[in-house]
Amino acid sequence: MSMRVLICGGGVIGAAIAYFLSRRGVETTVIERTGLACAASGKSGGFLALDWCDGTPLEPLARRSLALHARLVEEIGNDWNYRPLTTYGGSMGLQPQGSAHGIDWLSNGVSVNQHLGSTKTTAQVHPAKFTAAMMQAAQAQGAGWRLGRVTGVVRRGPRVAGVEVDGATIEGDAVVIAMGPWSILAAAWLPLPAVFGLKGHSLVFDTGTRVPPEALFLEVREAAGAVQTPELFPRSDGTTYVCAISSESPLPVDPAAVSPDAGAIERLERMCSAMAPALASAKILSRQACYRPITRDGMPLIGRIPGVEGAYVATGHSVWGILNAPATGEAMADLVADGAAHSVDLSPFDPGRIPPFDPARLRGG
Repeated sequence: MSMRVLICGGGVIGAAIAYFLSRRGVETTVIERTGLACAASGKSGGFLALDWCDGTPLEPLARRSLALHARLVEEIGNDWNYRPLTTYGGSMGLQPQGSAHGIDWLSNGVSVNQHLGSTKTTAQVHPAKFTAAMMQAAQAQGAGWRLGRVTGVVRRGPRVAGVEVDGATIEGDAVVIAMGPWSILAAAWLPLPAVFGLKGHSLVFDTGTRVPPEALFLEVREAAGAVQTPELFPRSDGTTYVCAISSESPLPVDPAAVSPDAGAIERLERMCSAMAPALASAKILSRQACYRPITRDGMPLIGRIPGVEGAYVATGHSVWGILNAPATGEAMADLVADGAAHSVDLSPFDPGRIPPFDPARLRGG
C-alpha cells in the first residue's frame, strides 16, 4: 500500500526527513509558509561536534548524525561547505590569563586557553546551503515542495487524513510537524507539548582568505559589564559567522517578521571589532536574528504525537538542529515508513513525556 507523507516546515529538519523518506520511495511533500531555510536553518552557525552531547540522551543521535553528515558529502556531493575544524575556547575582558594557543587573527586582548575540538571531532556546514541541498536531493528522488501556510490538520476518526493549506485540503496518510518554534501553532490542531523560541543574533562578515578553519567559543565582557558568549565560525566560502546576545523577545507569528532586537546588532558589531582585526576591517554581509526551538526539558520532540494515528513531530533541537538533522531525518523516515526507528532509540525524545500545551493559551485565554 502506498503512503503519502506531508511534512509541515521547510527547515533543515523537514528537508532531512523528506530526503530520507524519498530515498525509500515514499511519496513526500514539504509544505512551507515563508521560504526554504528562512529561519534558524538559514541563520545558524552550522557547527557540528561528535562528542559535545556525550553523557546526555542526545549522545547516540549526535554521534550517528555526525557520521551521516560525512556520508551525505559522499552521497550527494559537497556544495554546502562541509569541512572539519579545530575548535578553541577563550575569553576577553575577564581576568587576563595569557594565551596557550596562538590564534593570529584575533586581537591581543583575547586569551585562547582551551582546545575544545580537533578536525576529528568538530566540523561545520553552511546551514542554508545544506538545507537547500537536502531539499534538492529529496526533490530529485520525487519529493514535492509546496509554498503555503498550513492552517489545520484534517482528521478522519482517530487518524490524520491531511492538512489544510490556505483553505484547501491536501490529503495524506501521515503528517509531520517540523515547524521549529512555530510548532507551537500546531498545538491548536494536535496534542503537542509546548515549543518555545530562544532568540539569537548573528553577523556574517566577508573575511576572504584571512581566517583559517578555526572555530572559537569565547566569553567576552562588554563595556557595560555584561558577559556575552560569542561563537565565531569561519567558513570555506570566505565568510565568517559570529553569533551572540540571546534574548527572550516574543516570537512573531510570521517567520518573515523576525528582526533583531533594538541595539543588539550594534553591540555585536562592537564586540566583533574588539575581538579580531580581521572582523573590524571586513564588510558585513548579513545582520540577522533567529529563534532556536526549545522544549521544557531541553530535549527535542521526535516521534509519534500521542492519541492521533499518523501524526508525528520533529522539533525542539535547540542549538544542535543542524548537527542532528540527518539522524533525525533517518529515524523519522524509519518510524513513519516501518513503524520503528532502527538506527537510534527515540524513546528519550518521545513527545508523550511532556503534557500537551493548552491551545486556549495561544488565543491569550
